[in-house]
Amino acid sequence: MRWRLRHRWARTAPSSGSPGRGRTKVRRQAPAKAGTERRPRRHDPDRKTRILDAALDVLVEHGMAGATHRHIAAHADVPLGSVTYHFANLADLQVQAFARYVGQQTVVFESVFDDVETHEQFVEILVDFVHGGPARHRSAVLGFEFHLAALRNPELRALMHVWTKSSQEVLARYVGADNAVRLDALLEGMIMHALLAIEPEPRAVTRAAIARTVDPSGWPGA
Repeated sequence: MRWRLRHRWARTAPSSGSPGRGRTKVRRQAPAKAGTERRPRRHDPDRKTRILDAALDVLVEHGMAGATHRHIAAHADVPLGSVTYHFANLADLQVQAFARYVGQQTVVFESVFDDVETHEQFVEILVDFVHGGPARHRSAVLGFEFHLAALRNPELRALMHVWTKSSQEVLARYVGADNAVRLDALLEGMIMHALLAIEPEPRAVTRAAIARTVDPSGWPGA
């Protein structure tokens, strides 16, 4: 019996001078910790622009009070940290968003008069600005949110001044500088009334009011 035990040990024990020989060591890899795997970085070069556009959409829907970092990030479908990364604070984001809006509207305002040749065509375009569709409604809401914000923000007030002068210069090509100032004020007032009205004013009434301000005798070539 003792001989059998020694014989079994001799077959299984490693030979001298070769420690560990005959044994196979298997190294087990520790399981990866949850959340530590590296995800590929999303290529999103237009993220800042998308945040600005989202800020404008949120301003239309919720106003200045509701235009928070969280609302804007959710609307842009970006992490909250992306908003704070691209913009120093909420005021910086608002200024850049309104600057984008002004740039867009300046191009639109100039382009709508490209084919105007008569006094009647000019008046009809201005009536469209007052009685516009969804796109004009969005623009009007943003415009008045911009006006309200500019009351308390000097940087926005300066931007508003540049925008107003640009719009008046376009109108002045057709009605002269003095009439352009009055016409610009009339349009802003009529657009505000149209936004707040329970029953919209007939186009004919709007057209008559604008036509009285735009004297056809002063039309270029008259």
